[in-house]
Amino acid sequence: MNRRSTIAMGFGFLLASCSKEVKGPAAYRIYVTNEVSGDLSVIDSATMAVIATVPLGKRPRGIHASPDGKFIYVALSGSPIAGPGVDESTLPPPDKSADGIGVFDVAQNKLLRVIHSGSDPENFDISHDGKYLYVSNEDVGGASMLDLSTEKVLATFKTGDEPEGVQMTPDGKFVWVTSEDAGTVAVIDTAARTVVKTIPVGRRPRSIAFTPDSTQAWVNAENDGTVTLVDAAKGAIVETIELGKPGVIKPMAVLLSRDAQKLYVSTGRGGQVIILDTATRKVDATIEVGKRPWGIALSPDGKTLFSANGPSNDLSVVDLATKTVTNKIKLAGSPWGVITLQP
Repeated sequence: MNRRSTIAMGFGFLLASCSKEVKGPAAYRIYVTNEVSGDLSVIDSATMAVIATVPLGKRPRGIHASPDGKFIYVALSGSPIAGPGVDESTLPPPDKSADGIGVFDVAQNKLLRVIHSGSDPENFDISHDGKYLYVSNEDVGGASMLDLSTEKVLATFKTGDEPEGVQMTPDGKFVWVTSEDAGTVAVIDTAARTVVKTIPVGRRPRSIAFTPDSTQAWVNAENDGTVTLVDAAKGAIVETIELGKPGVIKPMAVLLSRDAQKLYVSTGRGGQVIILDTATRKVDATIEVGKRPWGIALSPDGKTLFSANGPSNDLSVVDLATKTVTNKIKLAGSPWGVITLQP
């Protein structure tokens, strides 16, 4: 299971904006970053209603919670939105003052500050002890290691152009960073603080999911319409699975179930979430969720999947037992990333 997809840590409070107390193990919160409107949607899982919308800054995208569940970190960027192949000379200049990692206090339900984390942060991961962030810096082709105690960048790494996905291995020994432009994954040794390996994985990789024992990783290849299973120790491809016609099915985020028996894949312009059986490596189900699903997350019990759909401006709620969309929560501002937090 992706360690960040659900954070089952201490969280004993009620948001001031919630009109009714929610009791029982099912009560948790869903947090969604909205890239265009620059804010965070807070959703009550009991009612599936938006109970707060909190301004964050420009282009909030990557989102993860601290290991203790007290803070939520969000990647913010002042670079203008641009799709693949866009002539950047036609875009407005980036606002570098807006770049950083927003620190959101869960109990107070507000943004505390923004930490400098290198240029144009898009996504990141958190060390298991909660001391460091590893951040992809999209417009400079690298990644930064950020010390949260000093709020200083300790090291930078060349990863290949347009880095996006960042994932630490469950054993904490390595951090993998995808390069959309190079079609590779850079492997950072966390002790040596250096890139030790570069693995070709396919065209336009964006996301990584490790098996719990750290021995294998799933990586998407958006422009190939595939996901690739990689032997993490050898840095070698085990198998590449076609999910659909390239250009029609565009795998984006990958997320493993807690038991690692299912791989969930959002498909961007394909409008679907695909469920892959990791034992047979065959597609188990295809679920229509909305326009351009990007970020996905699981409920704390693993029974529900949430899909952030940018152009749809909504969050789809998928019952994994029936493999159906049971609700669509209306949002605004192009939802990008999603996490859940349980009391």
